Amino acid sequence: MLIDQRNMERACLDCSNTLRGRSDKKFCDDQCRSNFNNRMKAGQHGCIGPINSILRKNHTVLSRICIGEKVRTSKDKLLINGFNPDYHTHLLQTQNGNTYYFCYDYGFLFLNKDEILIVKKMEKI
Repeated sequence: MLIDQRNMERACLDCSNTLRGRSDKKFCDDQCRSNFNNRMKAGQHGCIGPINSILRKNHTVLSRICIGEKVRTSKDKLLINGFNPDYHTHLLQTQNGNTYYFCYDYGFLFLNKDEILIVKKMEKI
């Protein structure tokens, strides 16, 4: 038994309006397609977005303060600019036992409770 799909009404996956045109069409327009896909991605990765925002903010703060290869600064200066020291991408343990916390290519080391050393990791080619 063959079904004539031309006479079947199909609905947009986003807004549920009746679709016209190609038989494999799923959305009314680009806006509906974008809305639908954004909703699907948000549901799958709801916890990732806020963490990535914090990491981007941390990277921005570190890059603005560390103009050269390294700089000493106060912890308060970082915090005032929106830095969150609890979020970082990876750690680097040095031979002398210091732990650098990295946010992508910028690292920070707690020198004492008020002072922090920021370093820019130079890529080895």
